[in-house]
Amino acid sequence: MVVVSKNPIHSVLYLILTFFTLSGHYILLNAQFISIVNLIVYAGAIMVLFLFTIMFLNLKDDSFVGSRLLYHGGALLLVLTFAGILVVKLGGAQIDVAPEASFNSQIGMVENLGMTLFNKFLVPFELVSVLFLSAMVGGVMLGRKEKGERNF
Repeated sequence: MVVVSKNPIHSVLYLILTFFTLSGHYILLNAQFISIVNLIVYAGAIMVLFLFTIMFLNLKDDSFVGSRLLYHGGALLLVLTFAGILVVKLGGAQIDVAPEASFNSQIGMVENLGMTLFNKFLVPFELVSVLFLSAMVGGVMLGRKEKGERNF
């Protein structure tokens, strides 16, 4: 519905619904932290930004130019191509079951994620924090008013 909806605001709302269902899948995969971050960052902040941008641009519903038959034919060709690739790739796939002894039910929890970030990936984590700090300082420096500059 995100792709085929005629109204751009409806497309954004369907995309928000898609993010909510994706967060549900993360919960089923025992990754609660990623689920909550997905809801806060994508469904919350970024989709609100998309929605305001679309409202600001004032897009009309009749912006589609072209043949509906060509539009639906292209979509059908794309779906059949993806379905064919999926059948070919998964046709001979073997499903392996992990032994119960190696299964860890706490793998997606915040504590394990923090231990991994601060043990194995400590240097990249700290480098990214310095990068974010410099980006924030740069944004403040670009946004501040110069002496004698007036707002109109």
